[in-house]
Amino acid sequence: MRVPFIDLTREYREIKQEVHRAFEQVMKSGHFVLGNEGELFEKEFARYCGVPFAVSVNSGTDALFFSIRALGIGQGDEVILSANTFISCAYAISSVGAVPVFVDIDMETYNIDPVCVEAAVTKKTKAIIGVHMYGQIARMEELRAVAKKHSLFILEDASHAHGALYKKKRAGSFGDIGVFSLYPTKNMGVYGDGGIVTTRSKKIAENIRSLRNYGQTKKYHYEIMGYNSRLDELQAAFARIKLRYLDEWNRRRIAAARMYSKLLADVPVKLPVQEFGTRHVYYTFVIRTEKRDGLQEYLRRHGIETLVHYPVPIHQQTVFTKLKHRTESVHYTEHYSREIISLPLSPWITPEEIEYVCTYVSSYFSRH
Repeated sequence: MRVPFIDLTREYREIKQEVHRAFEQVMKSGHFVLGNEGELFEKEFARYCGVPFAVSVNSGTDALFFSIRALGIGQGDEVILSANTFISCAYAISSVGAVPVFVDIDMETYNIDPVCVEAAVTKKTKAIIGVHMYGQIARMEELRAVAKKHSLFILEDASHAHGALYKKKRAGSFGDIGVFSLYPTKNMGVYGDGGIVTTRSKKIAENIRSLRNYGQTKKYHYEIMGYNSRLDELQAAFARIKLRYLDEWNRRRIAAARMYSKLLADVPVKLPVQEFGTRHVYYTFVIRTEKRDGLQEYLRRHGIETLVHYPVPIHQQTVFTKLKHRTESVHYTEHYSREIISLPLSPWITPEEIEYVCTYVSSYFSRH
């Protein structure tokens, strides 16, 4: 048997007819950029997240970059974030001349540790980025308390957490700004690149709308230096379809994660922990073992594809030997980056595939 990490052709087969109808509708409209589909998607996604405004852009990276710009963060300012995340978070900070400040993670959830955030605040600190790693919302109440105490902005990177809940509130509704990638492998992706920003601030939403469209306030009138970063109508139409499936697909992810946890309960690996009051939506199913590299190779030989999210913390990346940054103690981040491994998981993984994966995970440890 071969078990892919994710097989997006299975998703396509499930929604094929709707995708084809949406394609036809957009093609017949003759309107491909900043049209009705994009407006409807923004309204529907904002309503889903429980906020007044959403603005779509052409990638999660641009969503981060524009959000940093919209908050007025610039040269010499500091922004605190976890060292255990995708590098685009740090790029967005560095791109405006600000300084990323890397802090450690919680030892159970791998999310940013609010205690470490508090310790890293200086007079230059302007914002905190709370990344919801692997599908579970970070400790936003504690992060918001730190932000309130020090008059800081909070930006949520919810790119791993479409539909995740904390006390019945969705990811993207806790901070001044919420950022989502719509990359195809996400819990809700499109068929290409895409991103979307959520906010309760009309001013921030208007600023990002201007930034994504050359800095225009109206056609051929430019008040700020902007960019070309618009989600096209086809991708918006596909996103609208997938938004309707998101909760059901997340339920399948949760069911798959529960099956993994049950079958691996007696295997000497560290399983994911779900915090009280949260709804973990399992963008990835991450286990931890000191024998990670051997296990990954063993699974590969038996047709099981795995990934590591992420093998090299941002502060250790070559590019950040050249870019200004500050790194606090990141013991857990550095230690766990050598132990974490993501097993195959998606709404379309079958029970037979999960059993196959667990059989070989267990087999590896019985042999080693």
